[in-house]
Amino acid sequence: MTDIHARVLIVGGGLVGLSLAAALGRVGITTVVVDRESPVELVAPPFDGRASAIAAASWRMLDRLGIAGRIEDVQPINEIRVSDGNAPLFLHYDHRDVGDEPLGQMVENRFTRLALFQTVATLESVTLKAPVTVGRMKRSPAGVEAVLSDGDIVRAELCVGADGRMSRLRQDAGIETLQWRYPQDGIVCTIAHAESHHGIAHERFLPAGPFAILPLTANRSSLVWTERSDLAPAFMDLPEAEFTAEIQRRVGNFLGPVQVVGDRFRYPLSLVLAHAFRSDRLALVGDAAHGIHPIAGQGFNLGLRDVAALAECLTDAAQLGLDLGDAGVLTQYERWRRTDSVALTAVTDILNRLFSNDLPPVRLARDLGLAAVHRSGPLRRFFMRHAMGDVGDRPALLRA
Repeated sequence: MTDIHARVLIVGGGLVGLSLAAALGRVGITTVVVDRESPVELVAPPFDGRASAIAAASWRMLDRLGIAGRIEDVQPINEIRVSDGNAPLFLHYDHRDVGDEPLGQMVENRFTRLALFQTVATLESVTLKAPVTVGRMKRSPAGVEAVLSDGDIVRAELCVGADGRMSRLRQDAGIETLQWRYPQDGIVCTIAHAESHHGIAHERFLPAGPFAILPLTANRSSLVWTERSDLAPAFMDLPEAEFTAEIQRRVGNFLGPVQVVGDRFRYPLSLVLAHAFRSDRLALVGDAAHGIHPIAGQGFNLGLRDVAALAECLTDAAQLGLDLGDAGVLTQYERWRRTDSVALTAVTDILNRLFSNDLPPVRLARDLGLAAVHRSGPLRRFFMRHAMGDVGDRPALLRA
């Protein structure tokens, strides 16, 4: 048994938790990260099959933290095309309308995780303990004390909950949530195709929900297929040839013949929004604070905005010699992140409800809306900058 003293304890060593550790370690704030999963398993191809669209502002942050340069197989997103099924009206974003910087980067999550592990390993002020769980935790005016499953005890000023939508830390703190399960599942897989995607991401709205075709390197694309929960298991059980035929029917012929590469995965879709992002000596980040529908591909980016804001609040507090678990510091973080998180949660929910039906009057209204935004240069550029993460009150790590 070892007593470990740090300023911050992060519970959850996923993409968001490790990003926060890198941001704090870079300025010398001693940090312990605890995660129940083995790092070896987390970077293995069969772990979850997902890829993330990392917005331009988020990519800048990863670059400043020394993470982006370690990430393999990065595919720039140069354009985004949004369409309603086979309707002739659409919305088109081209990065050249707002500058030379790509709209974002597509990266398989396993490569981002690997780069995060490599980065925190170089930071003397960061300790990663995995696979380990937190057995008992006490938060008091004196600080945080956590007993780990390996017998070690971590003492810190602040605990950060980065432990996902079902966050145990959030539940133990008595923080209530707004949440529901969508009648949809997300089917995720990777396809190889004959024709180039030219760095264009496609978001097609079908009656069951959005169907995203997201460019990867080497003539591959990541698919996020939203399907009705009662039908998704049957699609998952299809033989390979029939499953590929269903994919081809939804993708169309613009990429030529497609082939499914690797495993297929299915995830239930839900919404979770915490009523508070803080409690006594506790801050919530990522999905522990807000889990949103994947319709706009903004979940990871929303978590990185949490990281940038919390890291800035804690860095400022450390420079002033303040207790990092001070209520004033955590209140500042919560106020900074609350509005953005609530707004994006609401927008993704409304968009999913609006586009996940096939009623003719609704379909006509949304098609006209997409076309109107496409034809309005100022409005289109505003939405492009929003997708890039370049609007609002941004922490320093995210600014151009």
